[in-house]
Amino acid sequence: MSKRSEGTGERDHERDSLRDPSRNTPHNPLHNPWRAFVNVAQIPETGLHREIEADVTARATMADLAGLREISSARASFDLTLDRRGRVHVAGTLRARVGQTCVVTLDPVDNEIDETVDVTFAPAEQIPQLADVVHEVVASDAEIPDTPEPIVGGVIDLGRLATDVLLLAIDPYPRKPGAVFESEVATADPEEHPFAALKALQLEPKTPDLRKPRGKR
Repeated sequence: MSKRSEGTGERDHERDSLRDPSRNTPHNPLHNPWRAFVNVAQIPETGLHREIEADVTARATMADLAGLREISSARASFDLTLDRRGRVHVAGTLRARVGQTCVVTLDPVDNEIDETVDVTFAPAEQIPQLADVVHEVVASDAEIPDTPEPIVGGVIDLGRLATDVLLLAIDPYPRKPGAVFESEVATADPEEHPFAALKALQLEPKTPDLRKPRGKR
């Protein structure tokens, strides 16, 4: 391939990256198994509703990342609203069914995940300013707001958002209903306590001295 052809290919790739920021880095399913892009510029004034569902491959990869037996289902519903400052409010729900292993019995157990999502995305250049506002609120007694997530390349990846919410909602210590740890700590015998022996010495009656005092007959 000639140098000119190589240069042309690079420029084509740059143009494609501008049209679709997801091309900026190679798609690595191990890091981002669930993808669902929304172009911020295409969000209408009335808002945008999106329903997404992870396919078999994405669920298998997420299960492997989280150390789960399986993720049998994962779907999310989002409502996006764009304001005049270019910030996007994303509200919705994530529902999933995950297969885990009981930490007590080691039996398989299935858990349902139902999480509410309420996140704000902002242009990357606004993040430092908004982070300063959060720091100022921390110093006061007011409720601490969440720092907005950055909008990268003009798009929001709802799949990545759903993945993060799902992984954070997984119970790290799943148990089957009624499963409890059996205590192996034996109850100490109070009579063997060292202070019990001391107490017994204090309670022993003193033996009277029946010997006659010296000097007396």
